[in-house]
Amino acid sequence: MADPVHKIKTSAVQDMTRQALAWPARLLFPPVCAGCRRHVSQPGVLCGACWPKLRLLEKPWCPVMGTPFSHDMGEGFLSAEAIADPPPFERARAAVIYSGVARQMVQGLKYQDRTDLAPWMANWMVRAGAELIAEADVVVPVPLHWRRFFRRQFNQSAELGRAVAKLSGLPFSPSAVKRVKLTRQQVGLERHEREENVRAAFRVPPDAEIEIAGRRVLVVDDVYTTGATVRAVAKALKRGGAV
Repeated sequence: MADPVHKIKTSAVQDMTRQALAWPARLLFPPVCAGCRRHVSQPGVLCGACWPKLRLLEKPWCPVMGTPFSHDMGEGFLSAEAIADPPPFERARAAVIYSGVARQMVQGLKYQDRTDLAPWMANWMVRAGAELIAEADVVVPVPLHWRRFFRRQFNQSAELGRAVAKLSGLPFSPSAVKRVKLTRQQVGLERHEREENVRAAFRVPPDAEIEIAGRRVLVVDDVYTTGATVRAVAKALKRGGAV
């Protein structure tokens, strides 16, 4: 029979060892604020000056697109975009306005290998997308083309998706959809150019159809601008059997 006291002592020693090992790393690479690079207590957090600058999205918003309204328009009121150009997905939600500190965090994750930011950003995404998560069966990130992945060595959307899946308890399927066309960067393109750029850029591999067939998929991306990329991914997933 195991000795519970011994287990407690062993656990305490392991915790102390982990903390002791963390100290040299913190001394050599002290955590900094994702917004202004000031020193903070732990990786991925914002300092007291930057946190208030983060513009978290709140209701009221369009029930389809998640676009925030300046005031409550009444239950079921849709944005002009949702009416004029209904999306192939059911609903979209964003966590923050992409400006200032939020932009710096996304760019830090995407271009400066700040993968430590992903869990913190995922917390905000889970908060904003709680109703979507409650109805989802699997989390799928927007994929990178293999050449771009080879250069970058990681997919920022997959890092976010993995963290969202961990927080929500949903299965994570990073290979359910592939980017089969090497597209241009969407930054700087007009809306119609973005749509053309990602046309037929994604598909569900035959061996991955079992992962999404008949399931409600939660698609995770780092930035939503015109929605062209997410729309293209949603169409590919539906062709692959997602609902």
